[in-house]
Amino acid sequence: MSRLGTAYLRALQAVGRRLDYGTSVFEREWDVLVVLDACRADVLRAVAPDVAFLDGVEAVRSVGSSSSEWLENTFLDHPETGRTVMVTGNTWTDRYLDADAFAALDEVWKYAWDDDRGTVPAAAVTDRAIAAARERDPDRLVVHYMQPHHPFVPDPIAGDDGIARTGSHSNTANPWVLLRRGEVRTERVWAAYEANLRYVLDEVAALLDNVDGRAVVTADHGNLFGEWGLYGHPMYTPVPALLTVPWAEATGVDRAGRTPSLDPPEPLPISRVYGADSDRDRLDALGYL
Repeated sequence: MSRLGTAYLRALQAVGRRLDYGTSVFEREWDVLVVLDACRADVLRAVAPDVAFLDGVEAVRSVGSSSSEWLENTFLDHPETGRTVMVTGNTWTDRYLDADAFAALDEVWKYAWDDDRGTVPAAAVTDRAIAAARERDPDRLVVHYMQPHHPFVPDPIAGDDGIARTGSHSNTANPWVLLRRGEVRTERVWAAYEANLRYVLDEVAALLDNVDGRAVVTADHGNLFGEWGLYGHPMYTPVPALLTVPWAEATGVDRAGRTPSLDPPEPLPISRVYGADSDRDRLDALGYL
């Protein structure tokens, strides 16, 4: 990102740090919260007619423009966390969540990472969520899938290095950097992004056929495709297309059609966490700061 572009983003973020964004998910009613990482409300609404369990997609305002910000603003010191089980593929949990504050925190990314794809397969998150629902019968269950966030599993973009399995935001090359540089067309990335959403929605359908309760499909934040001259999902960035996320209600009924086959290792692996300076350098290079 150019110096002018960096200055522009930093100015927006200075404003964003002072704004109250949206309403916490805990202020709404649900038993099962399905979080699709970086899912725009408009793209979920566009594919909804092809998805049996989606009957209308509302738009709500997120409490963060990045996963780290959303996690912190949603779960930090919230009284509901103690009766919440969270199953997640998002690598930021190690930096922003206190596992002891939850009824249970299952960080699937620590043991089900797909090195070839550079992400956590959606099926792994589904398996662990079904197991958590049946074994723990939680008051609230949060299931955080990594898709449609890049890398795009069914339709990879050449030059996308995937997500860094390190508690950092991304590897050095991703679709948003490529778009900003003009190395790939917006239509190409949009098609791959939509395909990744359809891929994860197949797993959400399987989840809802194997858990009971009032379910909601939402996102931690959206994703920018050039709105306001920005790409991806920079933190503290008050751009409507980034803060607008879907909210779609559904019903989960456990028909016992799927038996989870993924078991976490004992003991769980300890993830690597980058130091603050290294994190800042990496995020700055990618245009996330």
